[in-house]
Amino acid sequence: MELGAFSISLAVQDLARSQAFYEKLGFTKTGGEGGYAIMVNGSTIIGLFEKMFEANILTFNPGLTNDPERVRNFTPLEEFTDVRDLQAALEEKGVAFSEKTDPNGEGIGHFVITDPDGNHILVDQHFPRPGRN
Repeated sequence: MELGAFSISLAVQDLARSQAFYEKLGFTKTGGEGGYAIMVNGSTIIGLFEKMFEANILTFNPGLTNDPERVRNFTPLEEFTDVRDLQAALEEKGVAFSEKTDPNGEGIGHFVITDPDGNHILVDQHFPRPGRN
């Protein structure tokens, strides 16, 4: 099961302070506005989200890879497993969802699941189904 690019979404209290800290570690901002910043260092992606989430979230993005150039340019893969297909496969395996995407949708979509230890996992697709624009 190919989930796409991996990142961690951090729940931060002060976006400017957190962004400055990660910049000291070599991260650069590649996107974000209105309370969040997407930071990249090579193939490592961190999302900083000011007061948007209660806890940190593991994030996967169907359609993206952790290739630094693709991330910086927000360039989707030509072929990838659509979020609705991932959701259906996990439903068949008995995985419980706290949020689901419209299984009949065509555009962007996301779902949220929780691992046995309470860690939230967001699968967040920013592109239409592969092969459709």
